[in-house]
Amino acid sequence: MKLFINHPFHYEAENLTRLFFPLEKITVIKLNFGEALTASPENENYIYSTLNEVNGEYKVRAYVNINGKELTAERDVQRQIASGFFLSAEKGSALRDEAEMQMAEVLFKALSEITGYTPPWGMLTGVRPSKLMRSLLNEMGEGAVDYFKKKLFVSDKKTRLLYSIVKRQQGIIDLSVPSSYSLYVSIPFCPTRCEYCSFVSHSITSFKKKIPEYIELLIKELELISSVAKDLGLRLETVYFGGGTPTSLNESELYTLADAVARLFPLDSVMEYTIEAGRPDTLNEEKLNIMKAAGVSRISINPQTFSDEVLKGIGRCHTAQQTVDAFYMARQAGFDNINMDLITNLPYDTPDGFMDSLNKTLELDPESITVHSLALKRSSALAAAVRDKQEWEAPVYENAYAALENKGYLPYYLYRQSKSAGNRENTGFSKKGFESAYNIYMMEETHTVLAAGAGGVSRLKEPNGEFIDRIFNYKYPYEYISGFEEILERKKGIKTFYEKYPHCN
Repeated sequence: MKLFINHPFHYEAENLTRLFFPLEKITVIKLNFGEALTASPENENYIYSTLNEVNGEYKVRAYVNINGKELTAERDVQRQIASGFFLSAEKGSALRDEAEMQMAEVLFKALSEITGYTPPWGMLTGVRPSKLMRSLLNEMGEGAVDYFKKKLFVSDKKTRLLYSIVKRQQGIIDLSVPSSYSLYVSIPFCPTRCEYCSFVSHSITSFKKKIPEYIELLIKELELISSVAKDLGLRLETVYFGGGTPTSLNESELYTLADAVARLFPLDSVMEYTIEAGRPDTLNEEKLNIMKAAGVSRISINPQTFSDEVLKGIGRCHTAQQTVDAFYMARQAGFDNINMDLITNLPYDTPDGFMDSLNKTLELDPESITVHSLALKRSSALAAAVRDKQEWEAPVYENAYAALENKGYLPYYLYRQSKSAGNRENTGFSKKGFESAYNIYMMEETHTVLAAGAGGVSRLKEPNGEFIDRIFNYKYPYEYISGFEEILERKKGIKTFYEKYPHCN
């Protein structure tokens, strides 16, 4: 599909188009201001989003041609607002924001009408809708609810979901002070790579010879982070080992890393220490005891599904029974805060199959359950397998959310991914008192997260402000090893950032 535009908002226009055509390859073609489309693409769907001036009057228009069906939507634009369309307008200015909003509204209405589909999240394309809700509630009070429904076209159900999440998060966010931070440790390895995975993860077997070197360098990076955080007077609130599957490491490797964290960081201030143990085939009693002794308070054991057929189809080399066994093994080791993930819309799965998996998860009675919507990868075999299954997404979510709430699980955090099946969301549910602080802090970007390891992104949050700076590690493990000195150099940016705010306590 071709998307022609003659304004600077190509990113938003492309993302809006993708809401309606998640599996299409979208090619953006930029035109000069006022430039007309001289020739229509033959035998191809296309969209033309423009701002035009006619006799001193401005109009924003969207012309859509989908499978031979044509539709045009337009609206008049005040001259002052029209100035926000020009590249010379200051990015982030009120004029530019309103100009972008008017372009998006016209394009959204045209796409919605021609497809006969209104996305439940309306015009929202960002990862963090709850962060926007929180910001607007602070700015306009309860008027934010009407803004979401009437201006952004978000459904009443999704608006109410966001509102409840934001209200529930506030108590945990209030525990964080300007000097707070979380530590993220990246272990980007798994026993095998799942077909749906979009994370930077590698087979632990293929990288096995390099694991000792990776851990050695990772500990050196942790030493630097610890030293800088101490010098700056930062307070550690949560620790999170993610990946990948950190428990892919063998017992000795896991002990070495957990011991380094205990040695380098003041864990007495930590309210939550999580290690992702998502693959049940990576767990045993020794690893669980190592984590428990190290102070880990929360783990994830992720079934994704309780169907052995579906597990095999998505490339997970374990059975549903192994998930059950791992769960009870963790309980025996003393873990009283366990999260379990499920994914909707998996290939070979059905709505009834998913609800069966959810019911089996509820029978285990973990402290939290996260419901993920499968994120589709265009042109992948997995995307093709689920292309015709999106119609069961909406009722499955409604039924699942109702079942969870009936069992005392309430939604506490939410995020969205590009190309998710049915334009849905990923929602974390927990029993009261078992909300993951790290998930809230990270997703709502309410304090600094310092990240170590391949693919880690440190997010530096301005104390008492909203500005966020980022420091990126190299994405892949081999790059991380070969470019390690550069990573240490980049980490100096933490101190440089905080030196701008000498009174962050």
